This record gives sequence, C-alpha cells and structure tokens, in this order.
Amino acid sequence: MNHITKASWVLISIAGLLLASPALRAEGEDETAWNSTLKEKLFAGRTIEEDQQTIEITAPYRAEDPGLVPLQITSRFPQTAEHYIKNITVVIDNNPVPFSASFDFTPESGKAEIATRMRFNAYTYVRAIAETSDGRLHMAKAFVKASGGCSAPVGTDLEAARARMGKMKFKLDGDKASLNQPNPVQLLISHPNITGMQMDQISRIVLPAHYVTEVKVTFEGKPVLTAKTDIAISADPNFRFYFVPSKAGELKSEIKDNLGNNYSASQTITP
Repeated sequence: MNHITKASWVLISIAGLLLASPALRAEGEDETAWNSTLKEKLFAGRTIEEDQQTIEITAPYRAEDPGLVPLQITSRFPQTAEHYIKNITVVIDNNPVPFSASFDFTPESGKAEIATRMRFNAYTYVRAIAETSDGRLHMAKAFVKASGGCSAPVGTDLEAARARMGKMKFKLDGDKASLNQPNPVQLLISHPNITGMQMDQISRIVLPAHYVTEVKVTFEGKPVLTAKTDIAISADPNFRFYFVPSKAGELKSEIKDNLGNNYSASQTITP
C-alpha cells in the first residue's frame, strides 16, 4: 500500500512538472516580456497589485479576427469624488508596440469602464492597469490567442476610408439620457488607423502609419474621457464608455492623429 501511494505521488509530481513546463504552455503564455521589460519601462519602481476587486478585463480566449478583437474593461465600483479610477492603461505584451492605450476618467464619468476593439499581432497577455485616486495600481489580465492583426491587409476601400476620415457620431442607449446617473454611450470614429505594417494589396508597398493618437470627450466643457492611443486600436475606432449629465448639454469629441490632423463633432443631449 505504501509502495502504491509513493508511486502515485511520483506520477502526480511528474504530471505537475509537465503541466508547469514552459514547452507545454501556449505560445506567448509566459510573462517574460512583462516581467523583464514592460513593467519597469511603463511603471518604473511602482507596486502593481494583481486583483479582481478594482477592475476586470474581458477578451476572447481565441479571437475570430485578430484585427478586431473585442476588449472590455469593467470597474468594480462607481466613480465618486472620494474614490475613483483616474486612469486605465492597456498593455498587449507581445504586440510590436505593447502600449496600446491609456484612458483618463473623472468622477463625472460615472463608471470607469471602456469597451473597444484592438489588434493582436501574436498570442499574448493583455493587461489593464488601473490607477485609483489614492495613487495605487491594480491589474487584471487575460490571455488571447490571435496573430497577425497589426499587419493584416486593410479590409476596406482605402480611398473611401480616407474620404470619410474624421467623421464621428455618438450613440446613446435609448432616445434620451437619464439625469444624474451613468449613461452608456458609444463614440464611432471613421479613420483607417493604418499601423505602418500593412501592405497595399495592389502595389505591394507597405502603407505609412496613419492612426488616431488622442481622443477627448467632454460634456458641457467638462472632461468625460481622455485617451492616448496607438496602433493597436482597430480601424474605425469604436469606444463605449459612460457619462453623467446633470442637465441638457453638448457632448463633444475631439480627436487627433499622428499626422497632425484634428477633427471634432458634437451632439446635443436632452435628458
């Protein structure tokens, strides 16, 4: 009996070692890039708590389209003047540019939540690092199997995409906003968001990078959402977030791209 027990423990131990072996992990599932380089480069000397009490991140384990991977970051508490999330940084470890986006929030945001679509160029972890108003950093992460999203061919008529570039609109849930409570809203942006890694399928020439770098949303002049973005954001960016109107007013969006183009759009909100 003792012999069988010992043998069983040996088998269990071997199985555990095999499961822990890097060779058996999915490609990109190790965290070498984050632990050796990215963490120190982006958050030098700061402590980051990995927990589920502040935010959570939702992404498909296996993406259908690596250039349009849905990503949702959800806060676990409401925004108040006393305690709120002031920034969320998104890092995709194995992308050519790991820094993907940074979103600034205020108590007037109502909820520090964001949903968008991103490009994934390799199997990798995606991380959301939230900074709360007390200066602490909290991280949630997800593993995504997707590859080639940053170099995938432009999936639309490029000339037509350039012709409508800069057009924007807001979409509210329902016809009217509710006063003094968080209202979900989508910002739809027309922009090809070319990464600088994509090839023209006719000329076979790599297209120069042309992508949105800044997004600013205000309500009656007060910041609701401010974002710095890079090549990971998909073509025709789409951001879903919250705002809290206390009266009727103007919801305004201003964007800038890496070539210095500026665009704006606004919509009157009637509670």
